[in-house]
Amino acid sequence: MVIHSEPRLSLLDRSRTRTGESEPASLRGTVARAASAERLGYDRFWVAEHHGVPGIAGAAPAVLLTAVAGATTTIRIGSAGVMLPHHQPLVVAEQFATLSAFAPGRVDLGLGRSPGFTAPVRRALRQTESDFAADLAELRRFLTGTAEIGLHPRPEGAVPLYALATGSGLRIAAELGLPVIVGGPLLGVGGDPAPGLAALDDYRRSFRPSAQQPVPWVAISLDVLVADTAAEAADLLLPEAWAMARSRTTGVFPPLEPVHVVRSATRTARQQQYLEQTAAAAITGTPAQVESRLTALLDRTGAAELVTSASTFDRDALAASDAALAALFRRA
Repeated sequence: MVIHSEPRLSLLDRSRTRTGESEPASLRGTVARAASAERLGYDRFWVAEHHGVPGIAGAAPAVLLTAVAGATTTIRIGSAGVMLPHHQPLVVAEQFATLSAFAPGRVDLGLGRSPGFTAPVRRALRQTESDFAADLAELRRFLTGTAEIGLHPRPEGAVPLYALATGSGLRIAAELGLPVIVGGPLLGVGGDPAPGLAALDDYRRSFRPSAQQPVPWVAISLDVLVADTAAEAADLLLPEAWAMARSRTTGVFPPLEPVHVVRSATRTARQQQYLEQTAAAAITGTPAQVESRLTALLDRTGAAELVTSASTFDRDALAASDAALAALFRRA
């Protein structure tokens, strides 16, 4: 049995760096993965925005998506997301309208509000207090041609907006009638799903229809890795889980390392705890195991799209996992 035409399947690649690999090679790897996702039948390919993070080369979504657009022809492409507090809404509108001119009908703009990784990064971004809801509304006016008279970005072009939402972000998305992408603790993977389900119920109940989105719409995002055995799939998660554990205990988010290096690394009890938390928040296993857990999660959340955000050191193993996951969603 396979998961059929609904929900949709998409892939988020953050341009993770790897030990022994240059950052430009990481970016080229992202573009190659997008082309592979298109061949495998993924519905959408997302990139993200991170500034000054040693383990991530993806800092400029609009620029990276231009390369992705040039390497693909049919798959939808988008940001998950652009961190709106770092930018002026007009500039974001201009960037993505320009991108859409080169890939008409394929571009989506996901928006979040995460702060910079460190205090120096936040200072370099000139980050100040901002009104996320107001900025979202302004950006939408620019992209729908409803801004104040005399202020219309060029080129003109409508680009669908998505909110990366947790907590109050869900309320803002509901008020503005925006589709949402949710992840992390809100999904209740490996924990109590009740708070997340209540938040999604609140979003759906308070949703105000908009021209773009007449009904509530939810995508879920988490790490999903598939291999021939459960142990192999769990190993694939180790490089990312170890990087997360180190970032939370040392303040440094490092490049991905090979599984054997992670296995031999000395770790503190706190780091072991973070490793286990990352594993609990992911779905890994054989195709049958992943299908069962995903089916339950998608049914529980009512999600219209799965966004897999998984990464690992071994690019060939990651490609095999991407292909195995696509096979579960392959249309009959």
